[in-house]
Amino acid sequence: MKICIVSDSHDRRDRLAAAVAEAKALGAQAVIHCGDLIAPSTLHAIIPLGLPIHLVHGNNQGDLFHLVKLAHKSENHVHYYGQDGSFTLAGKRIFIVHYPHYAKAMALTGDYDLVCNGHEHRAVIERIMNIKGGETLRVDPGTVGGVSAPATYVLGDLVKMEFGVRRVPEPTDEHVATRQAAAG
Repeated sequence: MKICIVSDSHDRRDRLAAAVAEAKALGAQAVIHCGDLIAPSTLHAIIPLGLPIHLVHGNNQGDLFHLVKLAHKSENHVHYYGQDGSFTLAGKRIFIVHYPHYAKAMALTGDYDLVCNGHEHRAVIERIMNIKGGETLRVDPGTVGGVSAPATYVLGDLVKMEFGVRRVPEPTDEHVATRQAAAG
């Protein structure tokens, strides 16, 4: 199972849509968003793509009330966990949080196969030796919004546990139109 990992979109709907659309075209079956979405309406740029979205808020929380309301509509396929979340995809135990120090600590426990975080605005893929004698993969996809850094996301394969950083493609007219429509 392939997944698209994004973070720090900071309301940049067109870049978020461009990343997720490309990842879906490359076989992604789910999206993980590691925080700093800001406005819940930013998700309107990717909900139509039909992929399940797993997300946490970050330090730029935005409107949490409307984010919860959006997540409670089952047709949106949005799984909002709050500050942190854990779930299983393709038999892999996954933990998501916004902060890297928290992610590194959770990776050390050995309770997860994959720990994802944001906040750093730079892509990082690292293997962390855990206390159970194994390795846990920690992934920070960088900033999909391109905030003070190149716009990046991570495409990962949970079966092979292979992950790669990708540049967000330039948004197309379709992504811009979706952004304008969502802005109302």
